[in-house]
Amino acid sequence: MTQPQTPNRWSVVIGAILIQFCLGSIYAWSVFTVPLKAAGWTKADTQIVFSLELAVFALVMLYAGKLLTKVAPRYLVLASGTLVGLGYIIAGAMGGTNFLAVTLSIGIITGVGLGLGYVVPIAVCMRWFPDMKGLITGLAVAGFGLGATCWGLLAGTYPNLLLTHGIANTFMIYGTTFIVVVAIGSLFMRFPPDGWAPEGYTAPVATAGVASSSGATDFTISEMLGTSQFYLIFVVFTVASAAGLACIGLIKLYSIEQLTAAGQTPVSANSIAQFAMFVVFPVCNAFGRIIWGTAGDKLGRKNSMLMMIAIQGAIVLAFPILVSQEVGLYICAGIIGFNFGGNFALFPTMTADTFGTKRVGQNYPVVFLAYGLGGILGPIIAGYMGDLHMSPQAFTSCGILLVLCVGLVFLIKPASKPAIAA
Repeated sequence: MTQPQTPNRWSVVIGAILIQFCLGSIYAWSVFTVPLKAAGWTKADTQIVFSLELAVFALVMLYAGKLLTKVAPRYLVLASGTLVGLGYIIAGAMGGTNFLAVTLSIGIITGVGLGLGYVVPIAVCMRWFPDMKGLITGLAVAGFGLGATCWGLLAGTYPNLLLTHGIANTFMIYGTTFIVVVAIGSLFMRFPPDGWAPEGYTAPVATAGVASSSGATDFTISEMLGTSQFYLIFVVFTVASAAGLACIGLIKLYSIEQLTAAGQTPVSANSIAQFAMFVVFPVCNAFGRIIWGTAGDKLGRKNSMLMMIAIQGAIVLAFPILVSQEVGLYICAGIIGFNFGGNFALFPTMTADTFGTKRVGQNYPVVFLAYGLGGILGPIIAGYMGDLHMSPQAFTSCGILLVLCVGLVFLIKPASKPAIAA
């Protein structure tokens, strides 16, 4: 009998990018906030949908990690794309501006789909590329950042689906597209055969119960939860997520207000903010995932994370000062996007380095709950502060918390399993 042929591992990366490209539509949500506000929604209303989607995303991803041990990756991704698309289609079919309908469909159904699919490309790519986890994870999740650019531009700039087709039809067009593209990407999702390794690659050997970067010692979820490293990583990820998501939720509307106050016309201010949010931010977000992922391979995950969090804290603190100028807005949006994207390259690889690669599909969803918690705290608090005309204070608070987290990153060290008595 002949053995099945092992596919080219780079085809897995192509499939991962296609999948993440569609799942990244979550970051294009702010393109819909302007028409939804025109339909009578408050800033807080728009952020409730966004936060609910993020929270459901993170919670369901925890379940998806367990499913990944029982269900083939391609089937989990296929279910993911179907639900992501279905949520948008239902929202569109119900008129597109009904708060309850959009909350239940995009906030919950699409959120479930995101949670089912997001971890799959990451886990699959890490197994195929143990020799370059940071770079490949960065490439895989770069599609998530680029997706925000594409879907934001299509809806609000060119061909401006919101203007030509309205919000309801735009939701339905997006939903149908997501189902088809994710289904194509799912065809590439499979784990390598047991015992497979890249040619010339030798896995580092773990010693004394300490996880090596290859995952030679793998922690179960319960073992991981018994380490201080988990809680340090969790708190830092929560703050980094909350700060980044608060900025995403506020940047466009706050920028329009400040640019208008500085003398720009409302049309010009909207155009500048649109470019910052749907071109500069997501493009830099995508490159940040690749570059920070590569930096993690070269400089070490901890050193890279220290630099990323420190830079993010400084630029978020400076945002209220710089945002009233077009160039300042572009610089801030670019750096915030670049560093926010780096979270999704460094935290999964930090999880793999600290607790092992083999179970990263189960362990990272637990760590990723920090993103869900940040998704609840950041956008909702920022939305309410925006309604109270306290957006500058929201940015300042986020910046201070990020700077404090630099000290927590210093405390992260390799995790060791408890010694077993003879």
